[in-house]
Amino acid sequence: MRTRLSFVAAGMGALLVMVAPVMAHHAFNAEFDANRPVKFRGAVTKMEWINPHVWIHVDVKKPDGTTEEWMIEAGTPNTLLRRGLTRQSLQIGMEVLVDGYQSKDGSLRANGRDLTLPNGQTLFLGSSGTGAPYDKEPRKKGITGAVDQFGVGQVRGREQD
Repeated sequence: MRTRLSFVAAGMGALLVMVAPVMAHHAFNAEFDANRPVKFRGAVTKMEWINPHVWIHVDVKKPDGTTEEWMIEAGTPNTLLRRGLTRQSLQIGMEVLVDGYQSKDGSLRANGRDLTLPNGQTLFLGSSGTGAPYDKEPRKKGITGAVDQFGVGQVRGREQD
């Protein structure tokens, strides 16, 4: 009886260890603010291809010449692979355009929505089912609209397939 109880306790402990990462996963509105959209151009400094989210690190030069180091949360590695983004898609120093939503605490972290590569290709970075906001109008190709504080034109994204 005592041996059986030990096995049950060990099994429950193992189950808790496996479930902990799933419980740590969060909804968009737990960390990010839909009322704080961000859009900036910067150079990729690092890419962390890890679960549950890929993180893209970008250095953004501000108009005053200073540099901000942003961390961009993207979807899961598997989701991004299915959308055409691989570990090799972003090289260190590559300039990208990021469209997303800043963290609620005001830190230099954002939930990425779209990432535009130097060749003009725009990739959707978001995860589905997180509560993140989406465009209400059909997405269009190319850069349109006003220029923001970083000298970046407003990007609507790539046409849906």
